[in-house]
Amino acid sequence: MSLPVPVPPSWKDLGKSSNDLLGKDYPFHAIGLEIKTKTPSNVTFRVAGTRDAKSGAIAGDLEAKYTDNKYGTVLTNTWTTSNVLRTQLEVENQLAKGLKLEAHSSLNPEKGINSGLFNLTFKQPGYHARAALDLFHGSNITSDIVLARNGVLVGAETNYNVNDGSITRYATALGYTAPDYAVTVHGLSNMRLFSASYYHRVNADVEAGAKAVYNSASSSNAMNLEVGTKVYLDKAAFVKAKIASTGALALSYTQTLRPGVKAAFGVAIDTHKLQDPTIGGSPHRVGAQFTFEN
Repeated sequence: MSLPVPVPPSWKDLGKSSNDLLGKDYPFHAIGLEIKTKTPSNVTFRVAGTRDAKSGAIAGDLEAKYTDNKYGTVLTNTWTTSNVLRTQLEVENQLAKGLKLEAHSSLNPEKGINSGLFNLTFKQPGYHARAALDLFHGSNITSDIVLARNGVLVGAETNYNVNDGSITRYATALGYTAPDYAVTVHGLSNMRLFSASYYHRVNADVEAGAKAVYNSASSSNAMNLEVGTKVYLDKAAFVKAKIASTGALALSYTQTLRPGVKAAFGVAIDTHKLQDPTIGGSPHRVGAQFTFEN
């Protein structure tokens, strides 16, 4: 009996395990606070704010999200301290199973800047396709697709200019995913930027990964490499570490203090300038993130 074919990840999620390992839970750029609450009527409120560790600039946003599970609808409204109003409407599995429609809008009343984006996603066992149209600049259509078979993933992305009848951007990806590891290779920016990523769940408590990036258009002709790991100390705490070929070292510690309360601390160090004692400024940085959720 053949095994069921799963729905593959979307184009933007190819290599996600490695990207999350190397990119998430490192709050060294700022001091951040996030508060999430949910009402019995399926309305989620989120308030977040950050203070940049280098410039001291403060930014924040207020978000309200309403979810209607019966009709597969999600409405999200966000208001930022930059006076930008964002609205996102999602409708999933209503017109057809696996079909998702999204409408995004952004408005800055002070500057008079408007933007609108319409997304269409269709996913079924074995493939995941998306298309996006900028409603204010409708000459460009971005589309991507990922096909999967027996753990092998093949993806492609294109940007098509309707007015010129030409493809202005294209990219490809090839990957393999297994229960405890994943490998992904990307060819981006019209096959001028290449990346290869690897993720491995060594055991229940240890994860490891790496990512290499090569830009053929760069004058340095050098490859950048980043290696990282995540270790669970117990059910409520974990540490992460990563180092890049540029000499940047990052460390973080995340602790769940109680259900719904989480604290994370991070530090980034330029190992080429270890004699500079200015922690928190150039060239080193420290930060923290506190999250409260009911």
